[in-house]
Formats: sequence, structure tokens, C-alpha cells
Amino acid sequence: QVHLVESGGGLVQAGASLRLSCEASGDTFTYYTMAWFRQVPGKAREFVATIRWSGGYTTYADSVRGRSTISKDTAKKMVYLQMNNLNSEDTAVYYCAADRRLAVAPRWDPDDYDYWGQGTQVTVSS
Repeated sequence: QVHLVESGGGLVQAGASLRLSCEASGDTFTYYTMAWFRQVPGKAREFVATIRWSGGYTTYADSVRGRSTISKDTAKKMVYLQMNNLNSEDTAVYYCAADRRLAVAPRWDPDDYDYWGQGTQVTVSS
């Protein structure tokens, strides 16, 4: 059974940086797409970034492109989200997700993802 555990959230000031981590276990993840989503109360879960386990191809939401980097450590089965120049609109619960199907095109719909972590809260104070 795939298990995802996020860490690294917290309270930071606007303009600061934060690195979120996702520890994955339970599979080899060879054909998986890993992703970060975020959600604020009362709103739908929002795509942030994806990375393919094989090859490392990445995609980003417009809202974070240029100031965020998704990466992975295959040996450690870790996925990271480095976020820089944070602002109040980045405040949300951030979730790590895994899509086990081999994908030709990146998937940005949370319904396409099979496994989810419990989430980690990021709060940016202005």
C-alpha cells in the first residue's frame, strides 16, 4: 500500500522561502507522476506542480511558476517542493499526491490521483 507523508509546513512571513517534503513508500514508483496540490477552506483543491518519477519532467501552475521548484530524490523516495517569495495567497494546506498510471500528458485534476498524504499547513503572514 502506497503511503505518503508530508512535512515542512509552518508559519512564515511574506517573502520567505519554505521547502516541503513528501516521503513516499509502498511501491517502486517507476511509472508514477507525483504532485503537490493545495487547498484553502471552502475552495477546491488546486494543482501546484507535478513531476514524473522517471525522467523528472515537471509542470507548474501559473500561480507558482518561476518561484517554486518540484524535485525528487529517487533513492530516498522523496519529493520536494521549494517555494520562494511566498505571499499570503500561498496560505493553504499542501498535499502530496501520486498517480500510479503511466501518463503521456501531465494530469492536473486531483481526481486523477490515487494516493494522498495527510497534508501540511503553510501559513504566510503579511
